[in-house]
Amino acid sequence: MKAIDTAIADVKIIEPSVFADDRGFFFESFSKMKFEAAIGRSADFVQDNHSRSGRGVLRGLHYQLPPHAQAKLVRVIIGEVYDVAVDIRKSSSTFGQWVGALLSAENKRQLWIPEGFAHGFLTLSDHAEFVYKTTNYYARESDRGICWNDPQIAIDWKLHDQPILSSKDQFQPCLTDAECFE
Repeated sequence: MKAIDTAIADVKIIEPSVFADDRGFFFESFSKMKFEAAIGRSADFVQDNHSRSGRGVLRGLHYQLPPHAQAKLVRVIIGEVYDVAVDIRKSSSTFGQWVGALLSAENKRQLWIPEGFAHGFLTLSDHAEFVYKTTNYYARESDRGICWNDPQIAIDWKLHDQPILSSKDQFQPCLTDAECFE
């Protein structure tokens, strides 16, 4: 397992060691010891989530405020998504900046998204199954979001059509009006 740096130092692409032959493949999708060595910090995961989405579905940008802030380790087990993390830490030199990564069942890459980041993804394949670990439980009272198409953030989703959004994601505030991390 190795960590690949992104344009925002705290967000890492995690690339597992995959052992493949004519029978198929094997890889450790998670090893606490190897993962923490790769990202250079500890992470205690408490919840695993699994979603399925069709082509063109955009989920996000979501996050939880303290004291229920969550870090996430995300990956795709079926299909392909474009995954995005946005720095919403006001004290950060990269506040309002974003990074994106192509995650797929084929490349087996994962994205480490620490606390203080909004997260979202766009499904690129006919359908995708997305699984992720979180360092805190879901807490409705801390659940927040930012509009996916905020012009200040200017994420290049590489969209050809309007995305399919939940009713919740259709009415999220822009970054300037969102509750962010101090």
